[in-house]
Amino acid sequence: MKPGSVPPFSELIKDCHRSAVHLEMRDMYGVASEADDFAEWQTHGHISAESIERRRPWLNLVREAAGRGVTMRRARIVSLPASAYIRYEHAGTYLNVEAGEQVRWLPRRDAATLALPGADLWLLDDRLIRFGHFSGDGASAGHELNEDKEVIKFCAAAFETVWERATPHERFEI
Repeated sequence: MKPGSVPPFSELIKDCHRSAVHLEMRDMYGVASEADDFAEWQTHGHISAESIERRRPWLNLVREAAGRGVTMRRARIVSLPASAYIRYEHAGTYLNVEAGEQVRWLPRRDAATLALPGADLWLLDDRLIRFGHFSGDGASAGHELNEDKEVIKFCAAAFETVWERATPHERFEI
């Protein structure tokens, strides 16, 4: 599906019944919707009540999906020492976990021997991939859907290998 015709994630997750896994592999994202939260965190060093409110739609989406039995897992491959952005993500991940998402972290050094896809992705029910593309500065460059069974098989195996090697959020220190 062409990048401009990809439905919002909130629509895709509604058709998900079993699992939604997310593989993140960048050390910096410059997504416009997070700019205020990231700047606020850099200034104050914590996730503010206002930031939590701005995340409420995502957190509600996770709660709703988990409530209908969808297992949501996110694996992040990160460089250490961590970038400011990754420290910001780590500081707010407790909210994802409280909403029902399982999150694990894998130091990039421990991923060196893995065959990985070339872009971040969401894999929904082992039937549909939503690739996330980003510019060099981390800005969103659009999304792309893929239903190719071989691509899905490769991405699912890559995610599971990362997941097995990664450390649960509760035990991962930045």
